Amino acid sequence: MKKKIKLIEIAHGRSGDKGDASNVGIIARKPQYYEFLKETLTEERVAKYFEGFCDKVVRYEMPNIHALNFLLYGSLGGGGTVSLKLDAQGKTHAAALLRMEVEIDESLLS
Repeated sequence: MKKKIKLIEIAHGRSGDKGDASNVGIIARKPQYYEFLKETLTEERVAKYFEGFCDKVVRYEMPNIHALNFLLYGSLGGGGTVSLKLDAQGKTHAAALLRMEVEIDESLLS
């Protein structure tokens, strides 16, 4: 049976700036969630979630720590010192992604 949850229930997140791109790390709370995160958080899905917010999304896999890293290019309005955005360093971008709703098989949650 499927259950709708927010990513924060199964993952941690960290984010920050890399020039004009924000760097968003999503880390599985338990190793068994990593495969689900890998299947669910595709570059396309994350790009659609942040549509109008960034130019391009690139995903990197880090299986040794059960994590995914996303670079959101063009998301910082030029970056740190030149950006007029309230969050010029992308510190809130992981929190935003962790609010994404996903459908997960309930058997994974036990």
